[in-house]
Amino acid sequence: MTGVALASAFRLRPLAALASPREVIRQFTPNWFAATMGTGILSLTLAQVPGAPAWTRGLAEGLWGLNIGLFGLFAALYAARWVMFPGEARRIFGHALMSMYFGCIPMGLATIVNGLLLFGAPRWGQAAVEGAQLLWRVDAGLSVACGLAVPFLMFTRQGHSLEKMTAVWLLPIVACEVAAVTAGLLAPRLADPADRLQTLVAGYALWALSVPMALGVLAILFLRMVAHSLPPVAMAASNWLALGPIGTGALGLLVLGGASPILAGAGLADVAGAARGVDLIGGLLLWAYGLWWMAMAVMTTLRYLKGGLPFNLGWWAYTFPLGVFAAATLRLAALLPIPALTGFAQLLVAALAAIWVLVAGRTLAGAWRGELFSAPCLAEDGVAR
Repeated sequence: MTGVALASAFRLRPLAALASPREVIRQFTPNWFAATMGTGILSLTLAQVPGAPAWTRGLAEGLWGLNIGLFGLFAALYAARWVMFPGEARRIFGHALMSMYFGCIPMGLATIVNGLLLFGAPRWGQAAVEGAQLLWRVDAGLSVACGLAVPFLMFTRQGHSLEKMTAVWLLPIVACEVAAVTAGLLAPRLADPADRLQTLVAGYALWALSVPMALGVLAILFLRMVAHSLPPVAMAASNWLALGPIGTGALGLLVLGGASPILAGAGLADVAGAARGVDLIGGLLLWAYGLWWMAMAVMTTLRYLKGGLPFNLGWWAYTFPLGVFAAATLRLAALLPIPALTGFAQLLVAALAAIWVLVAGRTLAGAWRGELFSAPCLAEDGVAR
């Protein structure tokens, strides 16, 4: 084959599964933001692994930069869909599955804000902190909106049943506790004492808006598994989502407890000491509870693998839940003098990195061919009532 023929063939390969490049925008859905969640949590955990080689910090910062680019690209594509195809874009509100992924947008943004504190503050100082504060307020607002609006749509416009339930129900709910973690990281860095206290209190409020509800959903999910067995293979990765609110909930308590000196500075020294102790014990208990769900996720995944596990964008569910659990383990290892916790955290981050490489590679290949651009809400009306 001549060079011209090779070049021609190469030009025909991208988006071959789509009728036209415009279909990328028309078929773009919020579940793509799960890729920013997985990439972001890998960058954050990789930079905090004790004993890691010095180059991992640079790699982690590079992944954070990549994540900013991905989030910007996805935001532009999704905004373009609303501008170019507003009628079709609105159909997501009635779709019982795809609407859950609205929660991925603020959660993906939160990883960027956390990276701004971790990577940006050493470079740009207080300007980075002020930028993080502004973005966190946007993120918290989006998280609360998702946590209220999507369940309301579930109650009023969508059709759901226990048999069809999966852990995807958790996505719009968990966004608030992810924002709570950011609040705990941000608050101690703020210059104004009033801002510090308000952000810390808001962090606790965001945690409370999410974790109790998520634990209730997990109880129902357990019942669904017992009554109706595992979800279909296309939703196999969703079993890992159960680990997300537990890992994030534990991390949130540990981070908020670490910011408890803010309470002492506000004249609440007794409350500060109690908060630190309660948050440590509460975080430890949630973390231990997460071990059960992680073990169950591993076992169910192995069972799915026996029959074959086709790739889809849902595979990103293997990354973020594992990542936040790894982050909680890293935080516990820093607080408790137990070497085994450090070793376990290192193992989790290594597993996360390996899974990310696999999923990112498959996603890139599927996006190049156009196979992953498919909006279920266009293929069906969704079950509305």
